[in-house]
Amino acid sequence: SDPSLDWAGNYAQMLGINDTEDFKEVTRLYLTLHADHEGGNVSAHTTHLVGSALSDPYYSYAAGVCGLAGPLHGLANQECLRWLKETKKNLGGKEPTVEMLTQYAKDTLASGKVIPGFGHGVLRKTDPRYVILRDFAKEHLPEDKLFKLANVCYEAIPPVLQATGKVKNPWPNVDALSGTCMQYYGLTQEDYYTSVFAVSRAVGCVANLVWSRKMGLPIERPKSMDLDALEAIAKSK
Repeated sequence: SDPSLDWAGNYAQMLGINDTEDFKEVTRLYLTLHADHEGGNVSAHTTHLVGSALSDPYYSYAAGVCGLAGPLHGLANQECLRWLKETKKNLGGKEPTVEMLTQYAKDTLASGKVIPGFGHGVLRKTDPRYVILRDFAKEHLPEDKLFKLANVCYEAIPPVLQATGKVKNPWPNVDALSGTCMQYYGLTQEDYYTSVFAVSRAVGCVANLVWSRKMGLPIERPKSMDLDALEAIAKSK
């Protein structure tokens, strides 16, 4: 630990992966971009929910991290990185092109699989966090093979998803590039990425918890449904 460094720079140094200033910079960027989000996502909402009972902030965020551990929430960035690596392997060393990735995306969807890193539960345009990471990658790792592949995916995949008529947002989200940037600097342990995510998200979740206490927001009490209503929903599915 080096107390003379900023929070993110010190965290990057303690990871012991890479001593360069560029790794500290990408860690600062990663922690900043993932620090906060609208309150409807699982980790932020769970932190708010538990905190609304006036639970200790540590308990509240611990609950949020349990939500972050779910594969549909906190595991997205490593899933995207693994998909890029698998795609690169399947291309057999060929230089990726838009035409090549367009067909690959069509084949992937036709096989019943999903393409991770595209779409978002709230956004209906390219995730601005993705744009910031892409600009960083263009400057710092323009020749990285995985970034080149991700860049071609950015051009090829959205039109394929749009053509299905089933996707509200075909554009890439932050997860499509975050893992690629981190692995470039040596953080290749993909299962650890969720931990980095958790370190980052703590700032936003706990800050929102402070605001909730300041505004005196009431305990959260979701509406319940009776058994008849649940049976009716089940039968309609």
